[in-house]
Amino acid sequence: MGFLSRFAANKGALVGLVLLIALLAFAVLGPWLYPTSPWRMVARPFTAPFVTDRFLLGTDTLGRDVAAGLVHGARISILIGFVSTLVALLIGVPLGALAGYFGGWIDDALMRITEFFQTIPSFALAIVLVAVLQPSIYSIVLAIGIVSWPPVARLVRGEVLSLRTREYVQAAITVGQSTPRIIFSQVLPNTVAPIIVMASLMVASAILLESSLSFLGLGDPNLMTWGYMVGAGRTRLMDAWWISFFPGVAIFLTVLALNLVGEGLNDALNPRLSRGRE
Repeated sequence: MGFLSRFAANKGALVGLVLLIALLAFAVLGPWLYPTSPWRMVARPFTAPFVTDRFLLGTDTLGRDVAAGLVHGARISILIGFVSTLVALLIGVPLGALAGYFGGWIDDALMRITEFFQTIPSFALAIVLVAVLQPSIYSIVLAIGIVSWPPVARLVRGEVLSLRTREYVQAAITVGQSTPRIIFSQVLPNTVAPIIVMASLMVASAILLESSLSFLGLGDPNLMTWGYMVGAGRTRLMDAWWISFFPGVAIFLTVLALNLVGEGLNDALNPRLSRGRE
C-alpha cells in the first residue's frame, strides 16, 4: 500500500483533512467575504445570531460583526500556528541533529539546555516572553516557537542516534563526506516522517497557546484572533453566549482537524504500522 492508500484507510484522517481544507479556504477567502475591518462597529451591540441575514452570527459587546471577526481571526490564528511551529522546527531540528550525531559532551550540553527549557511550564514562559517583548504577532510567534522546540530536539536526537550507525552513514564517512553533508543528505532526510507528524500536532498546540495568550489580553492589540474574541465575550456568557461560543467552536474544530490529520500521517508514515496493515 502506498502513502495515500494508507492515509485514506484512516477515515478520521480524511474527515480531518476535509475539515482542515475547509478552514484554510475559509481563512483565504476571508478578505473577499468580509472586506471591511473586523473592528468596525456595524450595528447595535448584542444582536443575537440568526436574527438578521446581514449579521448571521450576531454582534459583540461593541456592535462588531462576529462573523467578520471569525473570518479575519482565522487567518491570524492559523498563520501564527504554522509560523510558530516552523520557528520551533528551525531551533529544535538542528540542535537535536547535532546532539544525536556527535554525542559525548556536545550531546550532554545540548540536552541539559533542552531539559532547562522543559522544566519551565510552557504557558508561564510564553506569558513572560510576550509580556517582556510587548504583545505583538512577532513576539507571540517567537514565544510559542521558543517554548515548543524542546520536544522536537529530543525526537530528532533519538532518531539520529539510531541512524548514525547505519551502513549508509558509515559508508559516507568512509568515502570522506563532510559532516554537514552527511547530516543533511544522509541522516535528516530519514527523520522527516516523525517530524511531519509531530509538526502537525504542534500547529494545533500553537493555536491553543495563542488563543490562551489572547484570552488573557496578551495578543496583538491590532489583530483580531479567535482567542481575543473568546476573551472579549467571557464576561457576558449568560446573556450573549454567541460572542465566545462561535470562535471557541472554530478553535475546537481546527485543533480536532489537525490532530486527526496528524494521526493519519502517523499511520501512513510509520513503516511498522504500514506493514501491520499490509
